[in-house]
Amino acid sequence: MKIGELARRTGVAPRLLRYYEQQGLLSADRAANGYRSYTEEDVARVERVAGLVRSGVPTRLVRAILDIEGRRSAELAATCTRSLAEQLTAELGQIDSRIACLTKSREAIRGFLARTEHQDLLPAQR
Repeated sequence: MKIGELARRTGVAPRLLRYYEQQGLLSADRAANGYRSYTEEDVARVERVAGLVRSGVPTRLVRAILDIEGRRSAELAATCTRSLAEQLTAELGQIDSRIACLTKSREAIRGFLARTEHQDLLPAQR
């Protein structure tokens, strides 16, 4: 599929897809005419990258996280530098803070809606 189709299917602008490619987060085969060509696996990868970026993970760490998810922890752990471990530790703290903030907001919204005549719109709790 071409970049426009990938953009349509993932909701990520072509310009941002090119940026992901420049950052080494996505790669594309090139046709003879120079057009990028993407696969179904690229759809899932772009969705994962975009989700990490939307959740606040900087692109410099997205690649490391994708590598962690894609390799066995024993083989990857042997190559983890102190610098990367420090960056991931800092990111972990920021993720925990965002989760706490989102949880508080979710509960406030849920509590408010539960007290309205529209409580039937609330999704079932997990």
